[in-house]
Amino acid sequence: MIIFPAVDIKGGRCVRLKQGRASEETVFSDDPLDMAGRWVREGASWLHVVDLDGAFQGRPVNLELIASICALPVSVQVGGGIRDPETARRYLEAGVDRLVLGTLALENPALYSDICAAFPGRIGASLDAQGGRLKTRGWIKDAGLKAADVLPRLAEQGSAFVVYTDIERDGTQSGLNRKGLEELCAVSPLPVLAAGGVNTLDDIRSLHPLSLQSSLQGVITGRAIYTGSLNLRLALDWLGSGRDPGIAPGPDR
Repeated sequence: MIIFPAVDIKGGRCVRLKQGRASEETVFSDDPLDMAGRWVREGASWLHVVDLDGAFQGRPVNLELIASICALPVSVQVGGGIRDPETARRYLEAGVDRLVLGTLALENPALYSDICAAFPGRIGASLDAQGGRLKTRGWIKDAGLKAADVLPRLAEQGSAFVVYTDIERDGTQSGLNRKGLEELCAVSPLPVLAAGGVNTLDDIRSLHPLSLQSSLQGVITGRAIYTGSLNLRLALDWLGSGRDPGIAPGPDR
C-alpha cells in the first residue's frame, strides 16, 4: 500500500481545505516546494499534488511550481483544472508521472477517453463524493451520479486508477469511511486511492489488510501529516517492515 502525501497549492502556498471549502483554508507553508521536499526526505515515494487554483478556475495556474516539485527524487501525480488534452500534455512534459482528472472524466466522457488513449497508463479519475453523490468543478457541482455508476465506464476507457474522496471527511481527521471504502473496492475493476479523514497510524494499520484483499492501492493524507497526528516516516517504516513498530494507539509520537 502506497502513502501519498498531499501538497495542495492555492495562491502559491501549501494549504489544506476543510471539506473542499475555499472559505475554510489553513495555510501550512508559504513554500510548497520546500514542503514537498520534506515529505520526500521522510521517505515518500509518491506525492499527490493538487492545483486548487486550477480546480476552481478550470485551467492550470501553478504549472511552473509543480514542475519544480517534479524535479525532486519522487514520483508525482497531479490533479486540478486539467480539462483538455493540451493541459494534460503540458503537465506530463513538465515531469508529472500521472494525472488525476475529475470534472472532465464525468462531464465529457468522450474527451476523457481520448486523453486516456493518448497517454496510456498515466490517467486516473477523481471520484469525489458527498453523501454518496459525485461532485465536479472543485466539488461545487452535483454530477448526479454515484461512484459505482461510472466505474465500469472508466475502466473501459483506459483509466489507470481512481482517487475516491469522501468530501464530508476531507480535512477533518475524523477517520476514513471504512464501510464505504470496502464497498467501493469490492466492485472497482480499477486500483483505488482513498482520501478523506486519515488521522493516525491506526488508520493506516486498519486499511493495510484491505489493500491485500481488494483493489485498494494506496491512501492520500494531508492535514494529518501537517498537524503531526500521523507521523509519515513511522507509517512508511511500518508498511515497509510489515510489522508493528510498537507505537501505541492514538496520535503518533
